[in-house]
Amino acid sequence: MRFFTAALAATVFMGGAVAFTAPALADWPERPVTIIVPWSAGGGTDATARALAQELEERFGQPFNVVNRTGGGGLVGHITIANSAPDGYTLGVITIETTMFEAQGLPGAAPEQFTLLGRYNADPIALNVRADAPYETPRDLIEAVKANPGDLKASGANRGGLSHLAWAGLLNTMGIDPEASPWVASDGSAPAMQQLAADAIDIVSTSPAEARSLVDAGEARTLVVLADERSSLHPELPTAREALGVEWSPLPFRGMAGPAGLPDEVVGKMSDALAEITRDEDFIAMMQSRGFSVAYQDTGTFTDTVKRSRDALVKAMQAVGLAKQ
Repeated sequence: MRFFTAALAATVFMGGAVAFTAPALADWPERPVTIIVPWSAGGGTDATARALAQELEERFGQPFNVVNRTGGGGLVGHITIANSAPDGYTLGVITIETTMFEAQGLPGAAPEQFTLLGRYNADPIALNVRADAPYETPRDLIEAVKANPGDLKASGANRGGLSHLAWAGLLNTMGIDPEASPWVASDGSAPAMQQLAADAIDIVSTSPAEARSLVDAGEARTLVVLADERSSLHPELPTAREALGVEWSPLPFRGMAGPAGLPDEVVGKMSDALAEITRDEDFIAMMQSRGFSVAYQDTGTFTDTVKRSRDALVKAMQAVGLAKQ
């Protein structure tokens, strides 16, 4: 009597010879999954990734372990995701910076090098200052930059990343040399906000959610959101259109992705799970309690959004001298 295991799959007898077909694939996931976060612990991307990982663990019954891979203004983590084995066991959270690396002459993390699984969050960039700063309005801040070129330093992430581009693009749109406010590179919003609190810099360009802890602590103030419409989570904040009379709305995103060539099974299961999670009232309430919106897009829509964002941001980068192509 001959015994066959599931791993041997089907056996075919031809003229006395034995041929084995490929083993049947186990259902994904059958072991822990790693989620790469390209930004530092404590920032908004890290916080939302950990919340999402908890939900995924509950649905799939396997650990989803968040690992921070920082450096290069998000490039290191994004490349880590893109270069991982396309088996579904290393995924990651990608941010809008992936639309800008290639234009800066930084290969390895272009949108085509990922399988985009879905977007779960999109929040506008805001401008934040210390609570004791003399700027009562966004216009006051802009006038101070114009009057004191080189004095007011800004941060929020790496040079050439979205936080930088949002601030530099706003200045450029208003006819001000972006170099009038020198950019201090950091590994993300959390260290930038600490620099702000320590009086090492003057402005942080990041989402209201990422500034919230210091704002609530009375150490920082948010002046304006760089958007065309007020945020539903922060309706008290004026927009760039309202406060400054300019159209400038670089909308960042956070979405799940894996390397190019992920199996259809993984894509389908993850897309379905993201859709379920972003409809879950408890998840929505938790995200909103931390100041993050929930903005789901499926894999196809998210892919289109990323491509459109790249087109718009590359043009903006060229306008402020940050693009090499």
